[in-house]
Amino acid sequence: MDERVIDRSGQRASVVGLGTWQLGADWGDVDEKDAHAVLETAAESGVTFFDTADVYGDGRSEQTIAGFLSGRPDLHVLVATKMGRRVDQIPENYVLDNFRAWNDRSRRNLGVDRLDLVQLHCPPTPVYSLDEVYDALDTMVEEERIAAYGVSVETCEEALTAIARPGVASVQIILNPFRMKPLREVLPAAREAGVGIIARVPLASGLLSGKYTKDTVFAADDHRTYNRHGEAFDQGETFSGVDYTRGVEAAAEFAALAPEGYTPAQLALRWIIDQPGVTTVIPGARNPEQARANAAAAKLPELPAETVTAIRELYDRRIRDQVENRW
Repeated sequence: MDERVIDRSGQRASVVGLGTWQLGADWGDVDEKDAHAVLETAAESGVTFFDTADVYGDGRSEQTIAGFLSGRPDLHVLVATKMGRRVDQIPENYVLDNFRAWNDRSRRNLGVDRLDLVQLHCPPTPVYSLDEVYDALDTMVEEERIAAYGVSVETCEEALTAIARPGVASVQIILNPFRMKPLREVLPAAREAGVGIIARVPLASGLLSGKYTKDTVFAADDHRTYNRHGEAFDQGETFSGVDYTRGVEAAAEFAALAPEGYTPAQLALRWIIDQPGVTTVIPGARNPEQARANAAAAKLPELPAETVTAIRELYDRRIRDQVENRW
């Protein structure tokens, strides 16, 4: 699989990575055997970028990755984790002492002395503008606790604020055919600055797979049940902030645009891969079949111009007014 370089850190990531939120929590139960099978299949399919967080299953996702990689010393995988969501979300908690404590825990979970890439995990908006936050992150690099740092954001404005900071290597942002606003300013700014873009929620929490109907019922411990209106965390993380009923209708139209040989999910992933400035896209997978199909999107041809135009028209007509004023 092709890899792309994060210019500011010199690190490389496969164009399709693996998001491992599903392996920790909030998507229903995934047992250890299935989780290892997903990681194995992704790696065998050419994936060299795993994204996790200290809060996914309260460390379970990190530990699962560590357990898998310890048995595969032949693999060279860039592991990005995130920190900050295990405490009250106030700017005062984003200080060096806490960073060190969070870092110690993630290093233990992942079984490493130095973390490859650590991202602030969608902190309160003021955090992105605080000099002392970036000074603390620079100190973490100097102490060789982390090789590089980045941010995960909810809004385009937060992304642009972070990109302006010279030490930020990457920005993780929601980007998919139902969330196009980052194309206008964020991706061009990141490209110019040499900042990597990690595209998350690429399938709009599964909407873009075309598998769901208005009658689909998700498990009680699945965020697509309990966070549909932002009850637990930012609403934009669930179905990209799109109203579920309208989203299902739009997703049916989207699925009909898939060229021959593409599944709807692969259409969404290929659309993201084709966007200038994207480093990697990180779909999750609950089973090996999903992991294999996601990785296969990297080998599909670039989308025809008429398909790209039709996707944009669908977004403008059905989705734009739901998301662009918020994120």
